[in-house]
Amino acid sequence: MDLEKRISEIRRQFEADGGIPPEKLRAKYLGRDGAVRELFGLLGKVPPDEKASAGKRLNELKSELERLIDGLPSAVPVAPGPVVDLSLPGRAPEPGRRHPVYRTWDEIVRLFQRLGFEVVYGPEIETEYHNFEALNIPLEHPSRDAFDTFYVRKPYLLRSHTSPVQIRTMKERTPPIRVIAPGKVFRPDKPDAGHSPMFHQVEGLMIGEDVTFAKLKGVLELFAMSMWGADTKIRFRPSFFPFTEPSAEVDVSCFICGAKGCPACKGSGWMEILGSGMVHPKVLENCGIDSERFTGFAFGMGVERIAMLKYGIPDIRLFYENHLAFLRQF
Repeated sequence: MDLEKRISEIRRQFEADGGIPPEKLRAKYLGRDGAVRELFGLLGKVPPDEKASAGKRLNELKSELERLIDGLPSAVPVAPGPVVDLSLPGRAPEPGRRHPVYRTWDEIVRLFQRLGFEVVYGPEIETEYHNFEALNIPLEHPSRDAFDTFYVRKPYLLRSHTSPVQIRTMKERTPPIRVIAPGKVFRPDKPDAGHSPMFHQVEGLMIGEDVTFAKLKGVLELFAMSMWGADTKIRFRPSFFPFTEPSAEVDVSCFICGAKGCPACKGSGWMEILGSGMVHPKVLENCGIDSERFTGFAFGMGVERIAMLKYGIPDIRLFYENHLAFLRQF
């Protein structure tokens, strides 16, 4: 038997079978009925003085084929894919939607722009001076406590309202001033149906020589009628804010029940929407504005609060849970 000739033939055949999966190659050459096993069975016919050399050559061939087969990538079965009918019309991707909070933000901003207010912005990381001191908020005021404000590193903090934007505007400009300041604000409130540690505000400011409380009422009345309908009424309730004097909370007649009384307005026929008042003379003086010559009014509202009233949403947390079923309504 010409052993070398048979080994060469097996090598050539192995190279020719390169496209066969590794499992089949192993069975064909190294399996119980494989070509190499067949050669081992023929050793009995080899002359005694050549058996050792022939056995060594066959073991080398077996090791070589095992190494080559082990180095081949395993065959991964590919499941047949779905049949694609290229003649069918395509599926248009679902368009994105403006988040209900920012839809409300946009509407509020547009309404005040139509009334002649300019939009201004400011930093979300503020100083204690701009967030408190310039607004006539004393050191002992509870809002300055760490339980009510996110301090970064004194004197820096996450602004708790957008009023610092009004301060920056008054320090940079001379009257007349008519601006609104929308933006995110931060307070360490425990999340519940009516509170969130981050929410949005729109604050307004008007400074001039003949700015009165009556003008404040007129601006807010126009805003309320534009937002909830021409039949909407407003009322002012005395309140207190360190940066305005006099100060007032503003309610609108319930647009859900027509001011007749319902669960949404707790039977009163009124819904609170914002705080307002005449800018405190000390705030004007802190910004370098002559309080003897100029007066002004300011107001501030929570965008989420307006959106909840506008769309009948019972829980502020729904705005931030990213449920598609909720967001697709808008």
